[in-house]
Amino acid sequence: MPKSKRNRPVTLSKTKKKGREHKESIVNSIRNAAETYSSAYVFSFENMRNLKFKEFREKLKSSSRFFLGSNKVMQVSLGRSVSDEIQPGIHKVSKLLRGDTGLFFTNLPKEEVERLFREYEEYDFARTGTSATEKVELMEGPLDQFTHEMEPFLRKQGMPVRLNKGVVELVSDFVVCEEGKPLSPESARILRLLGMKMATFRLHLICRWSPEDFELYREGPDDSDIESA
Repeated sequence: MPKSKRNRPVTLSKTKKKGREHKESIVNSIRNAAETYSSAYVFSFENMRNLKFKEFREKLKSSSRFFLGSNKVMQVSLGRSVSDEIQPGIHKVSKLLRGDTGLFFTNLPKEEVERLFREYEEYDFARTGTSATEKVELMEGPLDQFTHEMEPFLRKQGMPVRLNKGVVELVSDFVVCEEGKPLSPESARILRLLGMKMATFRLHLICRWSPEDFELYREGPDDSDIESA
């Protein structure tokens, strides 16, 4: 009797899961970087933008290497204590890999690294849930920046608009967002249409390690025991 083809599981995704081999590859790459480069830094980031970060990484690839991903994997790579650390004192770096953080290995002088991170800023449109940096209010009257084809879309975003002789017009004042309050999906779309960028992608140094010393730049989560470790 032929086998039934009913209820046969079908895999729709062709993407392979990142398993043990992938993790081992990252661990080996980080350990190799710790031996190759003269210093290592932990950095945090806010309003991450992948494309902007890729550009920053490319600019420094001849002298440095970045790692972003699972904090746990990066911690294991470096060692979490004196007993399993791969370089003297580097377990202190491991303790600061919490939350939105990454690793930066480099041969650049300390002063150059500090300058690069301090000066780096990229502005972009804020996403849903981001806190507004200012109040944005549109006054009643014509909205000359929008074409008449935009009127239905603007209305869907909650804006009290109408067409008046082919010109988009606000029939009453409209508050797009309030300072300090999270942006709704509609507010984020309107701000993008207005060309207002409220998100700033920044990188902050947390600590620096070299075989000779360890320096803490700013407080990180759960780092109260770093110096005594």
